[in-house]
Amino acid sequence: MLWPVGVQHEDAICHVMATVPSCAINPTLQLHLLMLIFAATTILGRLSSLSTPVLVTWRCLLATAGAMLWVKVMSKRKLWLGRVVVGKLMGVGVLIGLHWLCLFGAVKIANISIALAGLATLSLFTAIAEPLLNRQPIKRYEVMLGLLVLGGIVLIAGAQSNYFLGLGLALLSALLAAVFMVINKHMVVTGSDPLVMVFWEMMAATVVSYFAIPIFDPSGFEAMVFTDPLDWLWLLILAFVCTVYAQDLTNRLLRQISAYKFNLAANFEPVYGIAAAALIFGEHQELQLTFYLGALTILLANFLQPRLQRRFGI
Repeated sequence: MLWPVGVQHEDAICHVMATVPSCAINPTLQLHLLMLIFAATTILGRLSSLSTPVLVTWRCLLATAGAMLWVKVMSKRKLWLGRVVVGKLMGVGVLIGLHWLCLFGAVKIANISIALAGLATLSLFTAIAEPLLNRQPIKRYEVMLGLLVLGGIVLIAGAQSNYFLGLGLALLSALLAAVFMVINKHMVVTGSDPLVMVFWEMMAATVVSYFAIPIFDPSGFEAMVFTDPLDWLWLLILAFVCTVYAQDLTNRLLRQISAYKFNLAANFEPVYGIAAAALIFGEHQELQLTFYLGALTILLANFLQPRLQRRFGI
């Protein structure tokens, strides 16, 4: 998952991608298409036979190349943004790389449902991270929602104790995502170009995940060489559809809909992913009733958060 970065190239994208119907589709339908793409990320991670660091390294590397080609060839924009800005973007990229290592690690160690249940805490981590990073007070209702989420996590962990490590990685991935989302949001406000941001962030994420290979893959760097055509297919979809295209679609949608509507729709990502995992992999047979009670508790907190935010006018 990659979240909002700036939007300055909507017209060019719509012109070049004329064969892709998203520019003509209703924004609400586009929004749910985006959530399906994000949910597909964990499905593709499960389908791939590659280890987590190899998968993330290739995904980031291909996304870096895709963003660079788009910026230089299709849009003819410059990549260099200055040492300070590039340094910040690469710092965000490190967080993104760690986020994906944790998320795909959770999928491999546990399963898709556990990973997405943990990731569903993202908006609440964001609600806490944003005021802390911006030096603002945390709202009282956000603390209450955090306790509600904690209750959901206890239900999931208690029922699926054999997946405790996977759940922990998923929660860490959500925390990392919350931090880089807040930083990216600030970068957008300053007018940074979205796909240029993707280029630098993916470059740093590539480096982080590459150096994780000898630590977590018994085959070491040799694992980077493989010939399975299906693994290449999953990688290409992850890099160009779930990363580069999804990032661009996110940016265009944020010009057409409110942040409230975007966050509300984001709650459907784990729903779509868990449903797909049940249909494709039969994961529902591995999960107990308390898992679904815990997941519903987390989703309830996610639905309440933007409503309470709008209710209190902040």
